[in-house]
Amino acid sequence: MVALFSVSLACGQQVDAGAEAGKLTLAPATKSAEPFPNRRKDSAVHVPTPDTLRGLYVNRWAALGSKLTRLIGVAKKTEVNALVIDVKDDRGFVLYRSNVALAREIGADTADGHWMSSSKLRAVLDTMIANGIYPIARIVVAKDPLLARKRLDLAIKRKSDLKPWLDKNGHPWLDPHQRAVWQYAADLAREAYEIGFSEVQFDYVRFPDEKRLIAETVYPLANGRTRAQVIREQLGFVRSALKQQGIRVTADVFGLTATDTTDMGIGQQWEMFVDQVDVVLPMIYPSHFARGTYKLRNPNAHPYKTIDNALKDAIARSASISNAAKIIPWYQDFTLGRPRYSVAEIRAQKKAGYDNGFQSWILWNPKSNYTLAALEPRS
Repeated sequence: MVALFSVSLACGQQVDAGAEAGKLTLAPATKSAEPFPNRRKDSAVHVPTPDTLRGLYVNRWAALGSKLTRLIGVAKKTEVNALVIDVKDDRGFVLYRSNVALAREIGADTADGHWMSSSKLRAVLDTMIANGIYPIARIVVAKDPLLARKRLDLAIKRKSDLKPWLDKNGHPWLDPHQRAVWQYAADLAREAYEIGFSEVQFDYVRFPDEKRLIAETVYPLANGRTRAQVIREQLGFVRSALKQQGIRVTADVFGLTATDTTDMGIGQQWEMFVDQVDVVLPMIYPSHFARGTYKLRNPNAHPYKTIDNALKDAIARSASISNAAKIIPWYQDFTLGRPRYSVAEIRAQKKAGYDNGFQSWILWNPKSNYTLAALEPRS
């Protein structure tokens, strides 16, 4: 039987009866005033970067609830040695009370009325440190409807009336040309590192992925630059801003960027970004590849072949680039279309990585519900 995690969220989902097994008590922490107090830059303890990193994504709701404690327990018992925790999610909400001025100005750390207390945050990080679990702070950059609504000057504009452009879900996006957008991400990253996260992972380092974007939007700050050039320069800026503190900078990119030679309309072109971060994490989810890709009628039904092809392309694309980033792939532990993803499909993805020399990986499930039977026990 496949064991899955479930958690009670704001939407009213129920907790699985079996999910309570293996509860882990967090290390005690001294209570402190909100927001989280500034720590001396040399005082935070960081978990050393694992040679082989195997992680799970933890969404903000899961982090705020009891699921994070259970996922720490999973890491103690399995091959998992890292957790990627939402510090700023794709709604613009920050996990904890922040000292970053812009976050406080727009209420990013209190916007939905929920945040992690400083005492719990300290307990979580201390527990992870004590158990050698590598804490990674995920920070979403351009998809931030909260900031885009609060600061209209930073939002992507429509050509027709210079009002904020809205995506298919009716949400505005931040304009990647705006340096303030990336400075905000860098400031949050610096704070997360000083608190005790060992690494920062930037997501949505791109333009929106809607075909109508080009025809409908205008970019006064482009100055003739291509989208790919803009993303390259901004990633370089963030890396330089964080270099002095030795913060490891990583970036999530579309899985197809390893194969598609264009910027895919989003500003992600492999040769343009792969030397601007320490680690690049292509999201190689078989369900996201169009029919016919790699000559596969349904890539989602062939997880091994899909991952194998994508990683071979990634290796080839990076070969000629000086100082190319290390590659750590994201694999899917969720079902989107047929077949239903379970143990066999997850293990097939992992095997494709191993067969191409990639021992590290991170699993993605949007609800942070993972197939435990697909994980090897801790050796």
